Amino acid sequence: QVQLVESGGGSVQAGGSLRLSCAASGSTYSWYCMGWFRQAPGKQREWVSSIRTDGTTIYTDSVKGRFTISRDGANNTLYLQMNSLRPEDTAKYYCASGARTGPNLYRACGGTYRYNYWGQGTQVTVSS
Repeated sequence: QVQLVESGGGSVQAGGSLRLSCAASGSTYSWYCMGWFRQAPGKQREWVSSIRTDGTTIYTDSVKGRFTISRDGANNTLYLQMNSLRPEDTAKYYCASGARTGPNLYRACGGTYRYNYWGQGTQVTVSS
């Protein structure tokens, strides 16, 4: 079993910064690909960014140059540094992880990856 617990959300003004954390525990087998997603009220969940165990990262276009994903293997923690925040970044942010098995053997770590474990989410609100 894997448990993911997010923290670091809050309310900021446009242009501000926040750093989200996701503490992971349990089997490291499922940590090959870890990612951040977000869901705004009334909208579908949106993939934001992912990172592989080798450090390779990928981002959705709307956050490129503003968000940075990273992982600390020693502390089993995933991060999302968010700079130059915009009101449209307002959403509940979730971290997720997935093992490199089954269908994922043929999928790149990113938005189409099959994530097996999810956290409960942390709210980010950006005011104009």
